[in-house]
Amino acid sequence: MSTRALRRLRGKQRGQEALDLGDLSVGDSPEEQAEAEEEQLDTANVSPPSNRKSNNRKAKKNKAQKNFSNIYELICDADNETEELSPDEKAEKNQISGLDENDNSDIVQPGQKQQQTSTESLSADRVKKKKKKKKIKAASENVQGAVPDGNTDLLWDNLEQSNGLSLQNADCRGCDRRSVLYVEHRNLNPETELKRYFGARAVLGDQRPRQRNRQFHRSTWMTSPKDSWPRFSRPGISMTLLQSKDGIHYFTFEHSRDYQQIQFKFLDAVESMDPNNIVALLQLNPYHIDSLLQFSDVCRMQEDQEMARDFIGRALYSFECAVHPLFSLTSGTSRLDYLRPENRAFYLALYKHMMFLEKRGCPRTALEYCKLILSLDPDSDPLCMLLIIDFLMLRSREYESLLQLYQDWEEHRNLFQLPNFAFSTALCYFHLSQQEDMDPEESHKQRCKADQMLQNALIMFPGVLMPLLDLCSVQPDATVTSHAFFGPKSQIMQPPALTELTALYVGRTYNLWREAPVMLWLEESVKEVLRRVDAKDPIVDDCQDKRQQRYRSAPRNIHRHVLLSEIKEATSSLPLEVTTQPMMSFDPLAPISISTLALFFRSLMPNFNLQVMLSTFHFSVT
Repeated sequence: MSTRALRRLRGKQRGQEALDLGDLSVGDSPEEQAEAEEEQLDTANVSPPSNRKSNNRKAKKNKAQKNFSNIYELICDADNETEELSPDEKAEKNQISGLDENDNSDIVQPGQKQQQTSTESLSADRVKKKKKKKKIKAASENVQGAVPDGNTDLLWDNLEQSNGLSLQNADCRGCDRRSVLYVEHRNLNPETELKRYFGARAVLGDQRPRQRNRQFHRSTWMTSPKDSWPRFSRPGISMTLLQSKDGIHYFTFEHSRDYQQIQFKFLDAVESMDPNNIVALLQLNPYHIDSLLQFSDVCRMQEDQEMARDFIGRALYSFECAVHPLFSLTSGTSRLDYLRPENRAFYLALYKHMMFLEKRGCPRTALEYCKLILSLDPDSDPLCMLLIIDFLMLRSREYESLLQLYQDWEEHRNLFQLPNFAFSTALCYFHLSQQEDMDPEESHKQRCKADQMLQNALIMFPGVLMPLLDLCSVQPDATVTSHAFFGPKSQIMQPPALTELTALYVGRTYNLWREAPVMLWLEESVKEVLRRVDAKDPIVDDCQDKRQQRYRSAPRNIHRHVLLSEIKEATSSLPLEVTTQPMMSFDPLAPISISTLALFFRSLMPNFNLQVMLSTFHFSVT
């Protein structure tokens, strides 16, 4: 074998290895040439004369191709080889790996020797196949020896302990929060979903990426960098691990001093109400996060959706290049506090990217980002992702996941008190009952469950029916419109917070109820509810008392979610204390404890620094 082929097998390039006389003479020494000639003679004795040359050429070609496709085979030979080799195999191995007899003397020889094979000709590719089978067998024995009785779960546990992270299985069989919030890496890429719908050729086409003049980009999961983007340089954002407790890791983003100065310039550009000032700032700092988020909204208002998505992608790429090595996007064990101003832009970038994916027709990918946002702070849920996760699960037909989320979280989060979960869970059971491959008895059971949950949802939230039918362009029956339970009184008497929630759900999910089978099922449930109301069912009065007591005012995260959703039916129902506040798209409805104080001092002193003020105040109090 030539020196060039040996260099390729070892993964080396020309000019990168040190000069060695032994390497220069490999494959051309008289001993190896004599062994090669003897091997050719032995092969020639048993093969027809017409096939001698072709067999030798094919053997050499197959041997070179197989070795080149597995460059790690040379590394495993010294560790996994357990049987004594024949003289022909020794000569072949010395030609491939470049080892002399002294190197081979260190290999441990077993007591039993391999029996001689028949006198038929063995080509070089058969020898390599035989050695490959030995290595696969030895590797499987080593794996079985490391994991007793083939227990793969023990192997996963060992890997998780060595990494210091508690990862969850992809099938999400656990009943804790982490199993519900598990994110799959491959589903973060929208091309995975588009290929499943339209095929790889329709998505990627016949275009091949050009290898010349391409910039080097870091491998990321959330977005794929484009060659048209400006050259990336760290903008001054970093992530720090604050603490680890009970398998949960708490992180925070931090801004350098130079990045804080850019942030002040950005606030001045926003106050000027001139988008050209933000453009000038982006030209000097092409990866400034808040400028990218703000200008993305400007492009979206000008109906330039492609440019708006591109700016959000650049923001996500900048964030992912700054994350901590222990920060996990998929395990559901990484936390970010929304009260820290540096962390909010990451939430907003993920949310805007999720909404672009949903409008693009990728609900499965959008669902993964929804779970990712929810996993960053599942207790506080600052963007209230529980108001949209059911919609994305229904659109992506993840019915089992929706039921699992409802069963796992209903006990400690009271999900049935949210109109979206009350109706979406019933709709989920109905779709399961309509599946053709389901057992008839199980299908009937699911249908009864769907009827019961939908009736309870209509009794608890009667103000949903009429707006839903209106958006679905369905004229209700006269018995329904004339009844006081579903009439205009049901919408007027409900609390403002409940009006906000029902308007949000109806405006977002009315297309899911337009199907003919679903509408017929809804009609049957409405008639049964009216019968129960006329029969003075005690659950009707109980639900009325709950509506008046539980929905007096909505928390701030629900208002923030409604603002981000931009659903007209919901934003028009926001209270005056929300609509009269100054809104900033890069930080909508910021927490009161920080935003109001910071904006007030910022208006008085342009060079105001909140962190310095808080540290001074803390020092004076202590």
